[in-house]
Amino acid sequence: MTYKELKENKEIASYIKRADESLLALGYTEHSFAHVGRVADTASYILETMGFGDHDIELVKIAAYLHDIGNLVNRIDHSQSGAVMAFRLLDHMDMPADDIATIVTAIGNHDEGTGVAVNPIAAALILADKSDVRRTRVRNNDITTFDIHDRVNYSVTDASLKIDESKEHITLTLEIDPQYSSVMDYFEIFLNRMTLCRKAAERLKLQFKLIINGQQLL
Repeated sequence: MTYKELKENKEIASYIKRADESLLALGYTEHSFAHVGRVADTASYILETMGFGDHDIELVKIAAYLHDIGNLVNRIDHSQSGAVMAFRLLDHMDMPADDIATIVTAIGNHDEGTGVAVNPIAAALILADKSDVRRTRVRNNDITTFDIHDRVNYSVTDASLKIDESKEHITLTLEIDPQYSSVMDYFEIFLNRMTLCRKAAERLKLQFKLIINGQQLL
């Protein structure tokens, strides 16, 4: 099973689409193909930059593509239910047990509520997922009714996650338009996520930094 084959699988595409429809009904930002594809690309960049091999990079892309399917069941504990769903799907596709174990562990640990960066795949997935903050994830067209998640995502005009040449730091750099959200708004909903990112970076022997509007905050 390869990442390319997974992306071409119509059944899995249905699960991702329907999971995102559930979140749309609940008023959440976009968690569909744009999100999982971006997370896969970012997680791949992290492991490739840190010198991991092709096999690990393939596994993290698969984990990223499947990481939010648990929202099909319920938003609460979606990482754990998603991990169980991924196990069944990948087992039926005859993926080796060791690879399934790695992917399931990463998916089951990607959420800030209960997640832990227990292996490099999980660490890269956490960093990639939590750094996907952008205006295009907002689906509410009425700015006057934005909740705090809408405001924060809509306020981000530019975002990047980069590892420095020394491979000592990984930095999330954001440009925020204060017309829509304050830096305090960002921390109100993202503090736990940034804490998890710091621990994930440490798992990869990196130091996590957060820069907003030119100011280093972490």
